Amino acid sequence: MINRVLLGMLTPSSNTTLEPMTSNILSGLADVTAHFGRFGVTEISLGEMALGQFQNQPLIDAAKLLADARVQAISWNGTSAGWLGFDADRKLCKEITKETGIPASTSVLALNEIFEATGVKRFGLVTPYLDEIQEKVIKTYASEGFDCVSERHLQDKGNFSFSEVSEQTIADMVRDVAKEKPEAITIFCTNLHGARIVHELEQETGIPIYDTVSTSVWKAMKQAGADPSRIKGWGRLFTEVN
Repeated sequence: MINRVLLGMLTPSSNTTLEPMTSNILSGLADVTAHFGRFGVTEISLGEMALGQFQNQPLIDAAKLLADARVQAISWNGTSAGWLGFDADRKLCKEITKETGIPASTSVLALNEIFEATGVKRFGLVTPYLDEIQEKVIKTYASEGFDCVSERHLQDKGNFSFSEVSEQTIADMVRDVAKEKPEAITIFCTNLHGARIVHELEQETGIPIYDTVSTSVWKAMKQAGADPSRIKGWGRLFTEVN
């Protein structure tokens, strides 16, 4: 029997970045693969329709289908807890594990764990979001002791359009945020092409950069009993954070 590591990823329906990016991150590991389940997300705002997209049941239904593939971890590969509150993700993970018996996490909870593990309290925030979403994310982090000292956002409600933001634009936003010398920077959206440029930008700025597609992979690997440090060339997260 072949020993395989199977990672389940819950994917917003209009996201075209995280699936190929996750597969690229894992491409050097012959025994590790990611498998994806989708549910409906087409807009990121504080409107009633947009908020209603993140009810737990559609995610749980998608998680149950991933469980059929015998994945060893399930990650909600999205950042909605940034504006809905971290308890939304904590509750979701408990419900997924209760229904499937599989350990679950999210991009945001993984990022928070990384901040705690590395002692980060002052961070920089890069997103494509509207003002109202950006403000909510900053307040959510502040409520748990994390201070956003610099931020850039694109005033876009997306969600599909986020995937069309160039790596150059993202890199310029990161460089602007880095000027305030945060202890870490997060590229906070799983439909941005941020993960591939992290390694180069870390070398340039000297600041650890945590992309939320990468944080999801990092945590799912750990929950599946695999070693994230086997992933090379995708930033300090995989080589320095245990």
